[in-house]
Amino acid sequence: MDVILLERVEKLGQLGQVVKVKPGYARNYLLPKKKALRATKENLAYFEGQKAQIEARNLELKKEAEVVAKKVDGVSVVVVRQAAESGVLYGSVTSRDIADAVTAAGTTIARSQVAIADPIKTLGLFKVKVVLHPEVAVSVTVNVARSVEEAAVQAARGGMVNSRDEDEDEEEAVEETEATEETEA
Repeated sequence: MDVILLERVEKLGQLGQVVKVKPGYARNYLLPKKKALRATKENLAYFEGQKAQIEARNLELKKEAEVVAKKVDGVSVVVVRQAAESGVLYGSVTSRDIADAVTAAGTTIARSQVAIADPIKTLGLFKVKVVLHPEVAVSVTVNVARSVEEAAVQAARGGMVNSRDEDEDEEEAVEETEATEETEA
């Protein structure tokens, strides 16, 4: 099925292009979301007549998205979840959780704008892409932790917090050094 794109669609094409897509993709996604029109003679004529207005509206939306992008880019949000000792979450962090956390941080975004590549199911720091406009995407850091205090430690270390204390690690290092010295002597 041939369609005329009314906005840029990732991995498909730019505004105004006529592209061939599978009928289900057009019928279930592109057409209902007003991202494309069927490529008929009437729609091609309509698009040519409306092209300047569509491009102007797209440019205006892009400028608004860039303003929001300056506020959101590089923001770090904390999501507190219960997790096992191994760091595996009881559940997962969803796009809704991230959108709510960014909104709580001061900038409203929709959950449909959050693009999670893989489900977040462990504790740690994750980079998540937020698509504010088809041509404007920013990165947000999501800090998943058991508590706010643990999130602060994770942010300082730049990764997941081990469940063991640092004092235990130092004691083990000293014991290993003593054991090596005894074997050498």
